Amino acid sequence: MKKSMGSLFSFVVRGAVVTGLTAALAVSAGPATAAATAAAAPVPASVSAKTPPGLSCETGKHAVDDYTGYALCRNNGGTAQTFWVHLVCGWSPDVDGEHVTLNPGQSGQSTAHCAGLGTGIGEITVQP
Repeated sequence: MKKSMGSLFSFVVRGAVVTGLTAALAVSAGPATAAATAAAAPVPASVSAKTPPGLSCETGKHAVDDYTGYALCRNNGGTAQTFWVHLVCGWSPDVDGEHVTLNPGQSGQSTAHCAGLGTGIGEITVQP
């Protein structure tokens, strides 16, 4: 098949645009992706100032699914406490997990899942 100069020019321009966009996205997403990955590593929420008083919690990402986060908490206080996990999901809307009420001495877990079209979990917090 013989190509005309016009179709050849369009092909080259289209290829240059796609290459340019790919490079721009890779450069802009590079540091953000690294920051999101580092922020989503399991971190004891008890170290964070965002953990509700009376609870000791551990937060993290699911071992197999990077879009699922959890908060595993124990109520060390003297009254019932309600908590839930909150995920910051990058390009997708943030999500909250199920509300869990713990009596004194009880442990429980709240989980949530970021949409698959986003960049994954950027931050995990425990909400009162």
